[in-house]
Amino acid sequence: MAQTAELKKSGYQSPNAASLQNDSDAHYRSLPQNLEAEQGVLGALLIDNRTYERIGDMLKPEHFFAPAHQRIFKAIQTLIDRGQTASPVTLKSFFEKDADLDQVGGAAYLADLAAGVITVLNVEDYTRTIYDLYLRRELITFGNDVVNDSFDHTLERDAQDTIETAEARLFSLAESGEGQKDFVTLRDSIKLAIELAETAYNNKGGVTGVTTGLKDVDEKLGGLHNSDLLILAGRPSMGKTALATNMAFNAAKAYAASGGKEGAVVAFFSLEMSHDQLTTRILAEQSGISGDALRKGNMTEAQFRDFAQAAHRLSQIPLYIDDTPALSISAVRTRARRLKRKHGLGMIVVDYLQLLRGTGTKQSESNRVLEVSEITRGLKALAKELQVPVLALSQLSRAVEQREDKRPMLSDLRESGSIEQDADVVMFVYREEYYLSREVPAQRDSESIEKFNERYAGWAQRLQDSANVAETIVAKQRHGPIGIVKLFFDPNLTRFADLDQRHR
Repeated sequence: MAQTAELKKSGYQSPNAASLQNDSDAHYRSLPQNLEAEQGVLGALLIDNRTYERIGDMLKPEHFFAPAHQRIFKAIQTLIDRGQTASPVTLKSFFEKDADLDQVGGAAYLADLAAGVITVLNVEDYTRTIYDLYLRRELITFGNDVVNDSFDHTLERDAQDTIETAEARLFSLAESGEGQKDFVTLRDSIKLAIELAETAYNNKGGVTGVTTGLKDVDEKLGGLHNSDLLILAGRPSMGKTALATNMAFNAAKAYAASGGKEGAVVAFFSLEMSHDQLTTRILAEQSGISGDALRKGNMTEAQFRDFAQAAHRLSQIPLYIDDTPALSISAVRTRARRLKRKHGLGMIVVDYLQLLRGTGTKQSESNRVLEVSEITRGLKALAKELQVPVLALSQLSRAVEQREDKRPMLSDLRESGSIEQDADVVMFVYREEYYLSREVPAQRDSESIEKFNERYAGWAQRLQDSANVAETIVAKQRHGPIGIVKLFFDPNLTRFADLDQRHR
């Protein structure tokens, strides 16, 4: 097209492009572009608006290099979305006084675009070319920004912040092309549904997802399912980290024992505890020696042998711990992707959600809700992207402590709106024994000794009944029932188990 040369002469090149005309300045490079492909797409749209149905999801105005082409595509897009016809005639009035278009022939350029089209068969190939060149230009800009940010030393932003911002931008750029994903036919979707139902049938109603190693929890949830975001919440000292650790270890142990047929390779992001503290908990649970005894070295020779044997068994378990503090959601995503590529990945645990950071700059307290919303959306997106369950721990508000019945509710979640909305499953850990042991009755004024003894006996009975009993309250389950699952809890070993194992 003759207009292509006009576009190039009129400034629709990078600032360095003109220098390429001079061999002595050949070290300058223009930004990647293909004006002929852009003209081909616009011309095809102008002569047949139905072409938009094939490429509308793939292209945006900013994907075009020439500003005039960006505005033409935007105008075509607007008219078609309104149900009107986009043609050189209908667009003429919009561009009669457009300065950029005037440089290449004015409104007559629209007619030339349509007249220059030989066929619309190649429009999808042209579209892919335009999008690929757009990504290349964005990567060049991205690279320059990273260089400039790296030179910019400030007290507020260190090198790690620059890396995390770069990771977030790069991931956002990679995601920008996901609109090209097409519909899935019911036939294909049915095939997958049949496979899932067949798996469930062969398991005789048992675990169809990743096992937690807890029979009653698996029965309630059917295991932890791929692409699900599960929230495990509780007040401090309820045992949520212990329960999550038990679930993660049991899943990894099942994977090793079955040769990969059951369980999962697990990534555990421990933002609160160090990796050695977490490992000590697991060793205590597996060796039957309390964590306190391990720390102080109060062990017999036989106990130390048990400990050494447990440590040897654990070395074969595919449980990977990352204890980097104050990770951002983009860093979690990057590290999880890397682990899946290197070792495979079937489950992610985050302890805990409120210690993660968003991808932006440091948030003020007033924007914390927005940051948590970004984090929960990011965790849910990660679960879908990697096709693994993500188990994220969460703190509860102090409102629990103000009630007589201290069993948690959905409204007790801190920044509850986004967490409750994005989660597929919300579970709470509750131990009545914890609260009862701290509420020893005292005789009230004007209370008779008989009445006090009766009240004390009732408290003692409740304390006895709740000893070593924990409740996992399933308060939300998008694809299944809610309810309470009772578990056995040994505080010395920080170990959860099925209630029927309490005497084992």
